[in-house]
Amino acid sequence: MGLNCGIVGLPNVGKSTLFNALTQTAAAEAANYPFCTIEPNMGCVGVPDERLAVLARMAQSKKIIPTQVEFVDIAGLVKGASRGEGLGNQFLGHIKATDAILHVLRCFEDEDISHVEGSVDPLRDFETIETELILADLEHLEKRMSKMIKKPHMTSKESAEQAEMMQKALELLQAGKALRPPKGTKSMFQELELLSDKPMVLVANVSEKDAISGNAYTMRLQEFAQKNNLDVVIISAAIEAEMAALSIEEQAEFLKSLGLEEKGLAKVIRSAYSLLHLSTFFTVGPEETHAWAIKKDCLAPDAAAEIHTDFKKGFVCVATISYADYVACGGETEAKSAGKMRLEGKDYKVQDGDILHFRFNV
Repeated sequence: MGLNCGIVGLPNVGKSTLFNALTQTAAAEAANYPFCTIEPNMGCVGVPDERLAVLARMAQSKKIIPTQVEFVDIAGLVKGASRGEGLGNQFLGHIKATDAILHVLRCFEDEDISHVEGSVDPLRDFETIETELILADLEHLEKRMSKMIKKPHMTSKESAEQAEMMQKALELLQAGKALRPPKGTKSMFQELELLSDKPMVLVANVSEKDAISGNAYTMRLQEFAQKNNLDVVIISAAIEAEMAALSIEEQAEFLKSLGLEEKGLAKVIRSAYSLLHLSTFFTVGPEETHAWAIKKDCLAPDAAAEIHTDFKKGFVCVATISYADYVACGGETEAKSAGKMRLEGKDYKVQDGDILHFRFNV
């Protein structure tokens, strides 16, 4: 399934540096002036999953294919973006096309890098972006409701329900509240496709010295996030960019020298994956070990469709082994002999880590 996360924030907070590190390319120009990113840059990144290497080694697979998340580097928003300031309407349009938002917030001091507001304050910066998303949604909804009222089909039950939903959303927006639901819950406004309703992770960009334990800025941000049901990931985009040019072995040594256990980017990618309420199933064989992304509690036929639509059309059943059983038994053959392979039908909800083999007839 297509997964798309937009990287947003004020100018000069480290968005493009983070994007470059994520995609290990210099496609996005990282420069010390506002709007150096005009068109959104896009790059696909594999989701880190230690289980892939374990499964591939056991099955002696020739190839490993992780599931992918697409990241979009969107130019820096500024106050007044909803009114078109700083090419705001164009940038807000790019955000609308994404599934989730990574909001990068500057949590470091540097006299050589200017800040559009003249000082570092991540909570103020968050409020600036959040306000612009709310204002853009407010304007969009008011226009939609105005058009609906004028249409004769407003008497239909479907239209009446939509109008009621839009009215509820409008009241929240007018009160200055984003429509984003609490973590782990489904939005009641999802079909309206509004900006402030998109799931969001806050990415606190710190200096190298604060990469391990954060600083006063990140402490305030974490307290705020906890009260508002948001996740915070602390990274140093500068460290991640430096590591992007290193080999896997060199990266491990570099992390060790800094006292870090893993790359900050791995945390960002996993947070984005979790943010979209996704889980992973695997197909394993001598040719490849492949990770597939699905929505949590996805039914087996829908999971089959991720591989090929014919798998869903002709779905018969699915043979499944849990990751834990696969590893404990030593592989598929051994797991089957131990009675750990099950045949499941159309109503089976695929569990995270399942190794699946679909049986179908088209």
